[in-house]
Amino acid sequence: MPIHVIHFEHQGRVQWGVLRNGTITPIPGDFTSTGAFVRAVDHAALAAIGGATLEEREVTLLSPVTRDQQFICQGANYRQHMIESGMDPDVKTYNMIFTKAPSCIVAADHAVVRPRHVQFLDYEIELGLVLKREVTAPLRVTDENLHELVAGIVVVNDYSARDIQIPQTQFYKGKSYRTFGPVGPYLCLLDRADFAAIRSLDLELKVNGQVRQRDSTANLVYAPAETLTELSAVHDLFAGDLIATGTPAGCALSIPSPAIQKLAALIPERKKWQVFMKVQAGRSQYLQPGDVVQARIASPDGRIDLGTQRNVVVAEAQ
Repeated sequence: MPIHVIHFEHQGRVQWGVLRNGTITPIPGDFTSTGAFVRAVDHAALAAIGGATLEEREVTLLSPVTRDQQFICQGANYRQHMIESGMDPDVKTYNMIFTKAPSCIVAADHAVVRPRHVQFLDYEIELGLVLKREVTAPLRVTDENLHELVAGIVVVNDYSARDIQIPQTQFYKGKSYRTFGPVGPYLCLLDRADFAAIRSLDLELKVNGQVRQRDSTANLVYAPAETLTELSAVHDLFAGDLIATGTPAGCALSIPSPAIQKLAALIPERKKWQVFMKVQAGRSQYLQPGDVVQARIASPDGRIDLGTQRNVVVAEAQ
């Protein structure tokens, strides 16, 4: 049975709790990190927890992934997103991996600050995996043993400054500005029987009420098990670390087709990026101060519902 866990502050105290129908049952214990929390808790005990409750509206929401955890990302992991990113899905046969700075993590209802020098602020709804334990050696991860490594799932929005990321080829820099990584609102802890649903979740992102992205995790190119197998051979992972599994099509970014990119390679570098900036400037989809972004992930039957993020875009203070 899925268990929805909320990380929150109430009367000056940071706590974790089980969320049921808008009420929170606090979980005993002081867990200073997501890793400490997922290592310590027992799924069955959380399902049975009782006691005094709080109303969700009484608390201040915090990210269920704390900033001391790794923030690892997959890029271009839905076929249609590959195409809109200027990639040929039949040629790209590798799993694109990069990282975001954990300092960009904020709560799901936090404002997203557009830096003064950024013109092209983009959105990317993603399913996030929260790890259950350490991985310090190569492993063969399958759908059958995925529950041994993953504690639960969350909504992630991978906000991106495209005018930094693309011309400078700086994924880390363009995606790591403070507030560019809202996580939550909830951590949905899964038991073994729930894991099959990971490949059939619906993702939807709206800007000012208009749908911009909509897809299903059934269309992931590199699934969680094979991605964890690959990552386990590269570097150490820890309980509580976050892996964002890629975004569907529908981003504001416009990248030319592979054929046009080949032609662009023949013109001077400075001119090429002038053309890129001009094309992006004509894209009304980029986020502006005052825009409201809502991101939601749930199973079609509603049994797994990761909640809805709501971020207001604000300009960086002068």
